[in-house]
Amino acid sequence: MTTTPTTRPALRIGAQLHPQHCDLADLRAAWREADALGVDSLWTWDHFIPQTGDPKGAHYECWSLLAAMAVETRQATIGSLVTCTAYRNPHLLADQARTVDLLSGGRLVLGVGAGWFEQEHQEYGYPFPGPGARIDAFEAAVTAIRDRLGRLNPPPAGPLPLLIGGGGEKRTLAAVARYADMWNWYGWNSEDPVAEFRRRSGLLDEWCERLGRDPREIARTVMIDVPQTGLAGDFAAAGATEIIVSVPGPFDLAPVRELLDLRDALAAK
Repeated sequence: MTTTPTTRPALRIGAQLHPQHCDLADLRAAWREADALGVDSLWTWDHFIPQTGDPKGAHYECWSLLAAMAVETRQATIGSLVTCTAYRNPHLLADQARTVDLLSGGRLVLGVGAGWFEQEHQEYGYPFPGPGARIDAFEAAVTAIRDRLGRLNPPPAGPLPLLIGGGGEKRTLAAVARYADMWNWYGWNSEDPVAEFRRRSGLLDEWCERLGRDPREIARTVMIDVPQTGLAGDFAAAGATEIIVSVPGPFDLAPVRELLDLRDALAAK
């Protein structure tokens, strides 16, 4: 088994701002404030209905938000955590991503996943096949995205890294090892999320070994909820290169400031 070396780049801190149960003006103000605070990354999610609270509450679409975020922020990378390829034509998604990347000056991360929330597929008229068929379609979509990005004129302004979200041990982590520049794991339902992240990161190393990939090429990102900010240091010690805190409205950024203080303290050591 190959283990990822303990020497890591400096810890990055990000914020995912929930695009639900809020006014657009408040959401826009929050991403501008977070960018001014010095976060390394800003994220939204790709869903069609609220994930918590009133399912008929206010909710906003991912790529429209990212286009606005691209022109209203200056420093942070921006991205989707994650875009569901099951209801996005991969060629169109590549074109959208390239255009948003250009608008941002080369700061976009293209986060993608196979999809899991059946209700929104039904609500918007998209099929929802079983897990095996979804991951088959996902891998085909990733291949198509990579191909289309190589043919667009003009090309992206930045490196446009590909992030894959999820922790499926047989198919998802293998896809990460094959295609991704970044991997995101979200262990909200784990009894010991740090230990589970460490275990799955080790499995990703094993997949890299099987496929001839240097595991150091894949950045390890973790999304946490606000009550988990105290675990950020443990995640960093377990090999996470980026901690992303998921912040609901009304967008109290105190947890973001806490993690930025941790980042700066670790950098000073």
